[in-house]
Amino acid sequence: MSRSLRRGALAAPALVFSLASLTACGAGNNAQTLGVKPDHAATSVGDISIQNATVVTQPEPSAAGPAVVTGTFFNSGRKAQTLDSISLPGTGATVKLSPAKGSGPITVPAGGSVQLGGEGNASAVVEKGREAARDGDAQKVVFTFSETGDIDLRAFVIPATGYFKGVGPSSLPTPSSSPAGSPAPGQTGAGSEEQAGNEEQAGNGDKPGPGSSPDADPTPQDNAAGGEGEGH
Repeated sequence: MSRSLRRGALAAPALVFSLASLTACGAGNNAQTLGVKPDHAATSVGDISIQNATVVTQPEPSAAGPAVVTGTFFNSGRKAQTLDSISLPGTGATVKLSPAKGSGPITVPAGGSVQLGGEGNASAVVEKGREAARDGDAQKVVFTFSETGDIDLRAFVIPATGYFKGVGPSSLPTPSSSPAGSPAPGQTGAGSEEQAGNEEQAGNGDKPGPGSSPDADPTPQDNAAGGEGEGH
C-alpha cells in the first residue's frame, strides 16, 4: 500500500469520530439543545401547549383598573378543546373569558391555535387587576381545558407599555369630574362674578335714594304745596 493511501485510511476514522462528537449534543431525548429554555412562561401538558403567558396590568403603577392575561394556546390533538376558565390562585380575582367573535367558550381547534389578548383576538380580563397582580412578579396562573384539565405556570406581570401596549387592558381609568359648585377645567369663573353683579344691582333697586326717608310718601307733600298756592 502506498504512503498516500495509508494516510487516507487513517484520516477516515478520525473524521467519523469528530462528526459523531458534534452530533451527539443535538440528538436524542437528552440533547443539550433541549435544555435551552425560553425567556417567557411556556409549558405543555398532553395535547395543549402554552406559550408567552403574561399578565398585563395598567400602564401606570398607581392606576387602578382591570388587567388581562395573554398567551398562545396550541392543540396538537385530533379533538378540539375549550378553555373553560383561568384563575389566579391566592388572589381571589375573577377572570372573564370572551371569544374573538360572538359569545360562548374559547375553542382551541384540533391541530390549531388560539391567541389570547390583542385586538381581534379572544380576551381574558382580570377584574381589579392591580389588586390581583403586581408588576415584576411571577404570578401563578391556572388554565383549565375541557380535555386536558388544569395547566398551571408562573406568568410574568408586566405593565401595558412598549411591546405589551397593544395587548394590554382596553379599559383605562378616566379622570374624575370637578367637584360640585367649582368651575370646570378651562373656566375662569366669570359667570359667577357676573351673577354676583346682577344680584347686587337688583338689591340696590330696593334701597331709597340720598335724602329720602324710607317711610316718606311723596303724594301728600305735593297736595300740600298745591293747596298753599291756591290760598295766595
